[in-house]
Amino acid sequence: MKSEFLVESQSRGFIHQATDLESLDNYMSNKVVISYLGFDVTANSLHIGNLVQIMWLRLLQRMGHKPIILLGEGTTKIGDPSGKDSTRKILNDTVIRSNLDSIKSIIKKYITFGDGKNDGIFVNNTEWFSDLKYIDLLKKFGSLFTINNMMNFESVKRRLNRNYPLTFLEFNYMILQSIDFLYLNSRFGCALQIAGSDQWGNITSGIDLIRKVNGNKVFGITSPLITLVSGDKMGKSVKNSVWLSDSKYSVFNFWQYWRNIDDSNVIPFLKIFTDLSLQEIEKLSFCKGEELNDVKKILADSVTRIIHGESACSEVSKSATSIFNNIGNSGLEGLPSFNLRSSIVTKGMPVIDVLQSSELSSSRSESRRLIRSGSIKIDSVKVIDENTLICSEHFIKKGFIVISLGKKRHVRLNLVT
Repeated sequence: MKSEFLVESQSRGFIHQATDLESLDNYMSNKVVISYLGFDVTANSLHIGNLVQIMWLRLLQRMGHKPIILLGEGTTKIGDPSGKDSTRKILNDTVIRSNLDSIKSIIKKYITFGDGKNDGIFVNNTEWFSDLKYIDLLKKFGSLFTINNMMNFESVKRRLNRNYPLTFLEFNYMILQSIDFLYLNSRFGCALQIAGSDQWGNITSGIDLIRKVNGNKVFGITSPLITLVSGDKMGKSVKNSVWLSDSKYSVFNFWQYWRNIDDSNVIPFLKIFTDLSLQEIEKLSFCKGEELNDVKKILADSVTRIIHGESACSEVSKSATSIFNNIGNSGLEGLPSFNLRSSIVTKGMPVIDVLQSSELSSSRSESRRLIRSGSIKIDSVKVIDENTLICSEHFIKKGFIVISLGKKRHVRLNLVT
């Protein structure tokens, strides 16, 4: 390949599938390409599984091309069946609009928007779906989609093979996403759709629709599904998703997620999730042992700085370093915190209850198991008795204590009146 964007994309590990990669390479070598990435607004935040495609679009913009972010207010009302075993909950319009505004604010941290040649633009597919009458849609597009082809889509086969219900509403989703691509191609000259690998069927369906309607040559390209050494899907923690919004996932826990990534993931993640040059990453790839921990901090700082800003990154890095180095209680302001009322701890509150209330454990039984395994510490002192009580005396010296679950999770408990 010769186009700068595709060469860099391949070197960083972004490319999984592509339609006619050779023609796309020639196309991108000779002109500014308008490309789109779409998100339905089913939650009020994106998670780091979405970050792969966002960073890819960020790279596309850095290489001089123009990104479109499509926020699917319209398609959110249908629900994408891709990768799901059950029907999504239908959201009301108020929730959808709130989610849309929140997601837009997150994406603005990664993509530059404006009126320039390669500045990004937001579009909302309710613009073309809100007034589209169903009979008109069937007459205009229905004959261009075959049931035979739609039944071969992975999202459909997965549900049917597992004998899970697939509603007729969801069955329409692939048609609507195809119309998205057609509309963006017709209005903006959008020639490339970027997405995760689970969207491959929807992408090729859109390409086929554009060919049938206006004969234009367009392209699709997907990123691979990122999995951890454990086999877990990227972006999923033990209990929940690793969200990009600090209101859903604390900055401290976000930083620590990257700091505690498995050694084998460090260099691949530097390539995908940071703006560091490949030359810089190549130098870091030779680090081993303790030096690799410093590289993990570079990864954590780089990812956190983009989404949460320099100040928050510096604060949380200082807090984490303080704990990792076991140097006392300075610099702990960035820790996720939990307040305990003095009236509650006057007679003592069982540590097993505190662990559950602060979300370090999911149940009293898990709290007991963690204590028995030696995983819990209070101010760096291991808790050995599952009947230990958190009392007012614990707070006399500083007004707060730090409870730790291993080396990876910490909560600051503040005593309040």
